[in-house]
Amino acid sequence: MQLNRRTFLMGAGLVAAPLVLASCGFAPPATQSSAGADTLTFTTWGTDSELAGFQAAIARFQKANPGTTVMLNAVPYAQMFTNIDAQLQAGNPPDVFRVPYYTFGSYAGRGQLLDLSSRLPGGFSDSFTPAAWAAVQNTGKTFGVPHHTDTSVIYYNKAALQSAGIGAVPTTLDAAWSWDEFQQVLQTLRGSLPADKYPFAYNWQGNGVTRWLSWLFESNGRFLSDDLISPAIDSDAGRAAVDYTRTFFSAGFVPQNNSVKSTTLAADTWYSQTAAMSSGGAFQIPDAAKNLDFDWGVTYSPRNARSAGDFGGNALVATAATTKPDLAASFLQFMTQQEEMSQFCASASLLPTRSDLTSSGIDFAVRPELSPVFVGQASTVQAQDSAQVASPSMSKIITVLKDQLELAFVGGQSTADTLTNMATGIAGATSPTQ
Repeated sequence: MQLNRRTFLMGAGLVAAPLVLASCGFAPPATQSSAGADTLTFTTWGTDSELAGFQAAIARFQKANPGTTVMLNAVPYAQMFTNIDAQLQAGNPPDVFRVPYYTFGSYAGRGQLLDLSSRLPGGFSDSFTPAAWAAVQNTGKTFGVPHHTDTSVIYYNKAALQSAGIGAVPTTLDAAWSWDEFQQVLQTLRGSLPADKYPFAYNWQGNGVTRWLSWLFESNGRFLSDDLISPAIDSDAGRAAVDYTRTFFSAGFVPQNNSVKSTTLAADTWYSQTAAMSSGGAFQIPDAAKNLDFDWGVTYSPRNARSAGDFGGNALVATAATTKPDLAASFLQFMTQQEEMSQFCASASLLPTRSDLTSSGIDFAVRPELSPVFVGQASTVQAQDSAQVASPSMSKIITVLKDQLELAFVGGQSTADTLTNMATGIAGATSPTQ
């Protein structure tokens, strides 16, 4: 089965397969030096539906701004940031590019992004959820626009749950399983499944390790203090999150190859019906609806002290080196207008960052009845959560999380040592001397 969106999940929260540009009618890559005065260069990756959405939005922007051209350069995710970094180093980057929120902070922290604070209209930030707006801030300034988000919920195989006697799943956010209730569901499934099948698979592989932070946030925890520099993970909340997720492996709730450094994706485990449930984002819906031959649904992620979710998705940013800062800012503003965001998210099965769209709801083009679950789960992300993930040090923190959680899950490392090592590693990652 060809599920191109899943192929690159190891590298990002939201990723996509390569695009053959000529066959889709996209403009060839252009550098700033080769682009005209009224031409913007825009580099991104994306699925077919995402790229079609970008192209349609660009056409509308060009129509609204006669004489303006936006040259779209679509590349495979695996090459995206190698190319961007090389172009930034050479002083010839695109005017605009797409970036995951957990990578945004490193570019903003190095002064490589255009400060949009004075280039966006007054009250612009009021259109977005606090969590989304916090994700594009750095040192009190705005360096991007939150284009869309995504968050993980639980996908489940209806027949597997019914065979185990689990006849109902939560249908509202308030009724989401508590951690204790979810553990009971896992135990019930473990008792009904053969040894080579598992109750669950979690999508924390690769850079998706940031999704583990949902368990920390659900316990009202933090990994960075309010100053977004000092480590805060060695806490009661951190202990609860590590202890709880370690039991997934010790109790046989997930296969051993569901660890954070595994090359087997959680979605693959669920698609193959090796697991009865899997965490996953809304972006999986089109592939699942098209390719799966079993009946499936989605429900909300478990809650502990509070509900929470991973803040996935991507921002749109302009480079500090752009020679057309006003045009770039105008394009970013256009891309996040209500109708533009609504069309893009509905067609690509992604979640909006505008508060008017999250309050009114959005219907995905595929399986629209599932939309409220994802929108509801995304509403649990707090500004303090997304602000931490947008830290300039996040790429280094991700390495710390990968190393220590792998040791905790499959390496026999204790919870106490895991938290101590995480705190030490995060302190090193955020140190100004690093």
